[in-house]
Amino acid sequence: MSADELQRIFKTLSDPTRVRLLSLLEREELAVQELMEVLGMAQSRVSRHLAILRDAGLVRDRRDGTYVFYHLELPEVGPWREVWQLVRRGLSKDTTADRDSAALSRALEARADRARSFFDAVGPEWDALRKVFDDDALRAHALARLVPSGLRVADIGTGTGILAIELSRLGLEVIAIDHSARMLEAARTKLAEAGDERIELRQGEASALPLGDAEVDAAFAHMVLHYLPSPGEAVAEMARVVKPGGSVVVVDFVTHEHEWMRQELGVHWLGFETRDVQRWFNDAKLAEFRLATQAGLSADRDLPSTFIASGTLPR
Repeated sequence: MSADELQRIFKTLSDPTRVRLLSLLEREELAVQELMEVLGMAQSRVSRHLAILRDAGLVRDRRDGTYVFYHLELPEVGPWREVWQLVRRGLSKDTTADRDSAALSRALEARADRARSFFDAVGPEWDALRKVFDDDALRAHALARLVPSGLRVADIGTGTGILAIELSRLGLEVIAIDHSARMLEAARTKLAEAGDERIELRQGEASALPLGDAEVDAAFAHMVLHYLPSPGEAVAEMARVVKPGGSVVVVDFVTHEHEWMRQELGVHWLGFETRDVQRWFNDAKLAEFRLATQAGLSADRDLPSTFIASGTLPR
């Protein structure tokens, strides 16, 4: 390490605000507005420090419609990572870091509340709204990755249970999970209409699944991640609940600029970069990663492209 490089590192990390930003962005991808709320600072101040960190190659920004999100992106090896690890250890007894952590939890809970309120309001009407996805063929392709029959499968974000019923008809043992009590009521009605008593309904969050470690053979999330405050956390949870050799399958939108989806469908994220999806699977220690995209055109409306991503928990 040269003296100039060492001086640059220490100069960048000498400001406590930048250290606080890095600590937050290491835990979660956050928008500028969320960082302002957590830190209690004006936009100009937060943006100025983010620009310095971005120029140093320590954070990466991602545009999501009219929002810009940031996350930590340290080099895999080298002095930046080594110095940051040293600085991070020093934060363990810092009271400011504790306050930031509590404020971050509140910000993420606010994300979850927005999605929760939307689904509680929509309830049984969701089946009509979801037709905008025009995704029957996409679902069929994704389902093919879950066979053979007899597997015990978790359907994350089951909604009104349509997908759970399809999975059950394939001969799979299904645990259908949703955070919305009203959605689960609608699912219970739909299951009764279908005469399917084999599907088990559980209420819970995608980031804290009501499942034990290695309880299922596969976990499936269809058009769910874009509603979640922390998609990567949900992928990690899916990996936790599958058995060694089990599969995690995710279907969602590729990043897009269809702002109408925020108002009409209550989405939080306007799709995802495929490299971010792969990073979540890698962080969850899932192997054999596969990802395929599909153009999203329907007869009456342009739709974003979609992807099917899958990975396997090593034995």
